[in-house]
Amino acid sequence: MVETIYFAGGCLWGVQAFIKTLKGVINTQAGRANGHSNTLEGEYDGYAECVKTEFDPDIVTISQLMDYFFEIIDPYSMNKQGNDVGKKYRTGVYSKVPQHLEDAKNYITERADREKIVVEVMPLTNYIKSAGEHQDRLDRCPNDYCHIPKELLHKYS
Repeated sequence: MVETIYFAGGCLWGVQAFIKTLKGVINTQAGRANGHSNTLEGEYDGYAECVKTEFDPDIVTISQLMDYFFEIIDPYSMNKQGNDVGKKYRTGVYSKVPQHLEDAKNYITERADREKIVVEVMPLTNYIKSAGEHQDRLDRCPNDYCHIPKELLHKYS
């Protein structure tokens, strides 16, 4: 059975390039989550850049996905990852499945140490797929900017 969760971790190009290499991930799609409108025209209107992640829970758990996700983000940085600054680059985990959110919250609680982790964990209220030019962008344009170190992008492939 395939399940879906959404990860926001700064610019979606690198997040998608990384997540799609993970064992148990079946499909990814670049998009925007939890905004205030039904269109991406004009301003982002509250949306977070994210990656829709379809996975097989018999192969990879939410906790394992969170471990991988935390490899590529700074969970203490508010609305900023690398050179990407602004609310659309916030870190977050979104799902329509309450157990996914509970597992993500528990993971964060267990990781909390020196500073407050600012990764938001919220129900998915809406999602809009990004335009084709943003899908698998780093596959087509490997020298485009990415806040994730290149060695991490290929760590699990």
